Amino acid sequence: MYLAPAEFVASPDALNRAWALDESIAYTKWLATHHYENFHVVSFLLPKHLHQDFYNVYAFCRWADDLGDEIGNVSESLPLLDWWRAELHAMYAGQAKHPVLVALQGTAAKRQLPIEPFDHLITAFIQDQTITRYQTFEDVFHYCRYSANPVGRLVLGLCGYHDAAQQELSDATCTALQLANFWQDVTVDLKKDRIYLPLDLLHKHGYSEAELFARHFDQRFRGAMTEAVEVAQALFLKGLPLADQVDKRLAIDLDLFSRGGMRVLEKIRQQGYDVLRARPSISKTERVGMLLASVTKRVFSRAA
Repeated sequence: MYLAPAEFVASPDALNRAWALDESIAYTKWLATHHYENFHVVSFLLPKHLHQDFYNVYAFCRWADDLGDEIGNVSESLPLLDWWRAELHAMYAGQAKHPVLVALQGTAAKRQLPIEPFDHLITAFIQDQTITRYQTFEDVFHYCRYSANPVGRLVLGLCGYHDAAQQELSDATCTALQLANFWQDVTVDLKKDRIYLPLDLLHKHGYSEAELFARHFDQRFRGAMTEAVEVAQALFLKGLPLADQVDKRLAIDLDLFSRGGMRVLEKIRQQGYDVLRARPSISKTERVGMLLASVTKRVFSRAA
């Protein structure tokens, strides 16, 4: 029986045993396909020969995320994240011991994945434990550089793309997706005592942190959210050209991610920017529609 990260670190047997490559690969696949928050980690459009590599990268991210948010104690999470970083560096030195890193070691070498995106993700999860407010948009963008952008760069790398200009376009899309998620989950983050809306933006519109926690919606909050949505929208538009520079299968996935994020922003507009009353969400029917639109657009644009 495999263990989720929080259970795994509490088990000396799991931590201290030697993991063979085949069982490590089985573990990352299990982890990537068995989780209450799991969406389809591997798109049905993704070539089959990349499936296991995506499982391995996802498992690393899942471990870092859980060590940060599922342990339930900052004083325990921070040392565990430091330990996870040390395990990552050991893997790049050819000394992988943890099953996720035993599996990931081959993927990193085969797909030429540098250590920086993985290392940056750990930095973001450490920051989540220590920083809960952001003064300016630049502060939020700096966080996204570590929390969101590495994921896009890893996906590009897994698919064989290492061009710096393409990575910058990916950064724009990933930051936009992160912002859309923040604006969608304002009340969810409040329950964790986290505010990702820049405080300067709220203050610019004469709106206070205390009013935010009181879920007080008025024209001042609407003004702040209007600006926040437009910032995310501009980043989505900046990143759109990337889909025209990659193969058709990846292009469909990229187009779908952008459509989903921009659809969230549209949902926020449709409810008058009041994300304090109800969390905007996309229905299953809408998701199918976006998928069909993305497939149609990419198939016919390439044919043309």
